[in-house]
Amino acid sequence: GYPRIFAIGDCNYGCVEEPSEKDFAKWPIPPIPKISYPGEEEAIVAIKNIEKIDKIVFRGIKTSNMGYPLEPVTMHWPWGAGMFATSLGPDDACFVAGANWVKNSGLMCVWGSPCAVQKEIIEASKVDECAFGIVGRLIWHFVHHTPVHL
Repeated sequence: GYPRIFAIGDCNYGCVEEPSEKDFAKWPIPPIPKISYPGEEEAIVAIKNIEKIDKIVFRGIKTSNMGYPLEPVTMHWPWGAGMFATSLGPDDACFVAGANWVKNSGLMCVWGSPCAVQKEIIEASKVDECAFGIVGRLIWHFVHHTPVHL
């Protein structure tokens, strides 16, 4: 059978443990931060899996339009999950990139008022995307469809 229940964002456990293994790096999915961007990426994987399972189970479609077998994909560590823009007041913030499940990983690469502006741009573009605005949709389309995952 295929899974029929999916959990994303804050409602999930955020990782897949390896029993009796204490090293996060050896888990199938190390803990994923419960922030908005990884939740959006998890949602995309869940939606694509629901669409594939619907085609397989209810419509009898077994291959994609390109002839590849339809198979649900497994969850993975979202490429942008290690980026955090943290507000430190109205005129201050910090941005960390490259963080992962290893304690003290990541690099603070922007801070102070430039990062506060960065957070304002992120917020304004997300609101515009949700309002179906062209600028927000264009920005976030390319964020979610980055051809190279760093």
